[in-house]
Formats: sequence, C-alpha cells, structure tokens
Amino acid sequence: MRNIWTIAKRELRQYFNSPIAYAVMFLVMLVQGLIFYVNYYFSTLQQYVPDIRMVLSPMVTIFLFTTPAITMRLLADEQKTGTLEVLMTKPIRDWELIVGKWLGAFLFYLMIIVFTWVYPLILSFMVKPGIDLGLVLSGYLGIILIVAAFIAVGVFASSLFSNQIAVFFTTLGILLVFWLIDYPGQAFGGVAGSVMQYLGLTGHFFNSFYNGVIELKDLIYYLSMTIFALFLGSASIESRRWR
Repeated sequence: MRNIWTIAKRELRQYFNSPIAYAVMFLVMLVQGLIFYVNYYFSTLQQYVPDIRMVLSPMVTIFLFTTPAITMRLLADEQKTGTLEVLMTKPIRDWELIVGKWLGAFLFYLMIIVFTWVYPLILSFMVKPGIDLGLVLSGYLGIILIVAAFIAVGVFASSLFSNQIAVFFTTLGILLVFWLIDYPGQAFGGVAGSVMQYLGLTGHFFNSFYNGVIELKDLIYYLSMTIFALFLGSASIESRRWR
C-alpha cells in the first residue's frame, strides 16, 4: 500500500504542475455552470421544479470527454521519457504501479466532483422545501463509480502506447463503444441484445443512480469494469518485462 500511495501522491502533485489539469477543471466548472444556468432558467419559464438530475446528466457527459485528456499521460509519458523502465527496476509490483496511477487520477477527479457540490447547494436554497437528498447521494455515488471506470480504462489505454494522442483517442473510443452499445442492444433483443445492454455504461447509471435507486448489479458492474481495466493495464506492463 505504501508504494501505491507514494505513486498516487506523485501523480496528484504532477496534475497541479500541469496546465492541462487546470484547463480541465476550468472547463468542467464552466460548462457545468452554463448548463446549470440554462436548465434552471427554462425550469422557471416552464414552471417545473428542478432537481439534481439537471446537474448529474451533463456531468457524466462532460467527464466522458475530459477523462481521456487527464489519463493520456499517466503511463504514455513514462514510456516516452524512459522512466517506465527505471520504475520497473524498483521494488514495485506492476499492479501497484497501475493502481497508484489510477488512484492519483481518481483523487484529482474527486476534487472536481467535490467542487460541483456547489450546484446542489444552490438548488437547495432555490427550491422549497429543498431538494431530495437521497437523489443527490445516489446520483453522486453513481458519478464516482462511473468516473472510476472511466479512469481505469484510461490507465489501460495509457499502458499500450507512448504517444499521448494515441492514448487519448483509444480511451475515448473504448468509452464511446461502452457508452453507445446498449442502443443497438435494445434493437437486437434476445440474448445478444441483453448482453449488449448489460455492457452499456449509461443504462447502469441512468436506470438506477440517476433515479435515486442503488442496485447491487450496478455497483458490481462499475467495480468489475474498473478492476478488469486495471488488470489489463497490469498485464500490459508485465508483458514489457518479457520483450
């Protein structure tokens, strides 16, 4: 655990030494703020009571497109500069390196998620007698789980290439496949359709956490996806020892 925490702290520190991290934080808060304002404005015109879902839905989409930018340098930069080979000679297991990189990025995103709590706080003052706290908690739990999976996929993609641009598009491509796969699954039906719907990222969020429901199958899905992606990343790093 000491190695994992050391790597995670190093990664978190490097984020704040990089302009990309500040740009992502600014972009997330800016876009989220604009969408929040527009949604609240239309809720007053159409006279319906807004809830936290006007924050959760765009947040997931924003994280889908910003996560590849944050994770693209995690291992690709180490490979490009040659420091990955140095790390592999140290008493650090491959899985500790992968989990440490993932944890550093995950902690950075947790900070952004904490900042977005300003929106439910604003809503709680604007809506009488207040917003549904259960919906807020389940929604944010879903956000944390889906971001954990996003980052794990990014770490895996970063273990494959030394080029950050290649990592960015690979990560985005994998995430988009899982993001969209449940739509053709609904059209196909049968066993194949059911499998495709289960593999879809969006259904496990919008059918449960987004509606204030926490189901074990959805928790297992996101945790399994995170662990499996980290396992693939560890296997990718381990394979380098045999080249």
